[in-house]
Amino acid sequence: MKGYKIIFFSVITAISLTFCAMKHELQTEFPQEIQSVFYQKVKKDTESSVINFYIEFKKPLAANIKLEKIYFHNQESLVQEITPKDFKSSFLQSNKKEDLIMDINPTKEYCNKAPIISKTKFDIKSTEAVLKYKLKNKTYYLKISNVFEKPL
Repeated sequence: MKGYKIIFFSVITAISLTFCAMKHELQTEFPQEIQSVFYQKVKKDTESSVINFYIEFKKPLAANIKLEKIYFHNQESLVQEITPKDFKSSFLQSNKKEDLIMDINPTKEYCNKAPIISKTKFDIKSTEAVLKYKLKNKTYYLKISNVFEKPL
């Protein structure tokens, strides 16, 4: 009886640990033809800029497909509909550098802020993006390659 309990709890633990490490399966095909994917950088002021990410379809997006988020340049943003064929997402880029106090005396360095390091959800290159969308209430992730910058 004691052996059955050990086996039962071992199996339950093994199953629960496999679900902790699940990764999102990236699709390579979208259910509808995409015409173009590009981004544009817009200077907001001296300390920040905005990256506008655009997705254009050849035909209006089907009613059973809902675009949710874009993951690009280590950030994520919601997708907004401009027209039934054009969609946009915006990312804020800060160019502000924090001043660091460097001194031989560590008490003078006390006011320095620790850097904020954000772990990305996906391991993608700078010319790639991931689109999160729902098709018939099931969530999918599309990896978009060859994203290029289009001048204003």
